[in-house]
Amino acid sequence: MGDRQVLRAVKVQQDIIGARQAGRDLARAAGFGMVDQTRIATAISELVRNALVYAGGGVCLISVETEERSATIRVVVSDQGPGIPDIDKAIEPGHSGGRGLGLGLSAVRNLMGCLSIESRPGRTEVTTSMTRRR
Repeated sequence: MGDRQVLRAVKVQQDIIGARQAGRDLARAAGFGMVDQTRIATAISELVRNALVYAGGGVCLISVETEERSATIRVVVSDQGPGIPDIDKAIEPGHSGGRGLGLGLSAVRNLMGCLSIESRPGRTEVTTSMTRRR
């Protein structure tokens, strides 16, 4: 029925807030409730922050696909950083590639329901989505 998308560059800390707000706005427009809007915004914050901290920046594409009985929001964050050497380990709760608590990628998976990661040196792409039934 309808598709919308927002592409945000991630270069500085302030871009995390911009991407988070763009995701919240798209989710609200697609009919997601406040709890899901918060979950989506939190997931976006985590993924964009990871791109900024570990790769020096990247790109965040947020899209919404609406159909007669559902709406799906999809978030794709990509960067040209060093890559994630062990994806399975990286999504384990408690694993941290830096000084954090190691909850980021596993939290995104829990918040959104799905998480897909493709990574090699020079290119990482993390995709997550959430579907709302009408």
